[in-house]
Amino acid sequence: MVTPDPVDARLLALLAESGRAAVHELAAKLGMDPREAATRLITLSGSGLPLLVGVECDPNGIRKALANSMAWGNYAGPPAGQVRGTPSGPYPGAGTPSGPYPPYAPPQGPPSQPFPAQPQPHQSGPVPAPEPMSVWGVPGTSGWARGDQQPTPRSRTGKIGSALETEGLEGARLTIQLVEVVDPADFLFTAAGYKLAPGERAVVVHTELANTGKVPFNALPDMYLVLMTTTGETVGKAPVSLSSRPPHKIGVQPGETAGGHTVYVLPEDTAIFSVRWSSRPETDLNTLVWTIDD
Repeated sequence: MVTPDPVDARLLALLAESGRAAVHELAAKLGMDPREAATRLITLSGSGLPLLVGVECDPNGIRKALANSMAWGNYAGPPAGQVRGTPSGPYPGAGTPSGPYPPYAPPQGPPSQPFPAQPQPHQSGPVPAPEPMSVWGVPGTSGWARGDQQPTPRSRTGKIGSALETEGLEGARLTIQLVEVVDPADFLFTAAGYKLAPGERAVVVHTELANTGKVPFNALPDMYLVLMTTTGETVGKAPVSLSSRPPHKIGVQPGETAGGHTVYVLPEDTAIFSVRWSSRPETDLNTLVWTIDD
């Protein structure tokens, strides 16, 4: 298989970490348009990679929405150009410029049959007007669900200085701010009495965690705070602390804010793309990502 372009490589590397993720979550972590991410993943799937792109829904809710829409003559089928199947054909070769792929033409076949409208019981008097219904929402947002289940979206991505909201494993409501990234931080590392091996460099990350709920946060705030490289690898914290940059302490009580510094040691030629926080070893819906500008 021909090597993918850098955008595809970053998308695949992030997907390989979790193994399973929603398209809009991957897009948010990489700062991409969800529709472009979906098109790229479908194209990669058609190139022979062990990758399956799918969707999930509430079958009863979808059938009800279709039946109600067709009963009043409002349903006109999916938007033009919407991807329905898996594309075929070779994967674009190296050197292909990044950017949106051309619209995918779905394979030819017999047209799908819509669900029949449910018969309406006979009743006397005027027929009441249907209630307005929002079913689809905007692709890539929380509105891409049933119209009666639209939670308020929360941003899980940001840049250095951003404060992002999340939750702990026991339900603690947290606001975490990435205050500073010192890269390189060799002078801080050696001033504390440590030595770097040839070809290594140190990085120090300063974060602050505020417990805004009523449930105590009983873990170490930076237990799973990692660096993400441009090649999709993760760098875990080093088991050292610096006297000039105090480390995090275990536990943050409701209403309290605690800050701390996390130390990393990595090859000096490794480029850092982002900083990621999770409450567990694997990523989930509460994972936070801060991108680092060059």
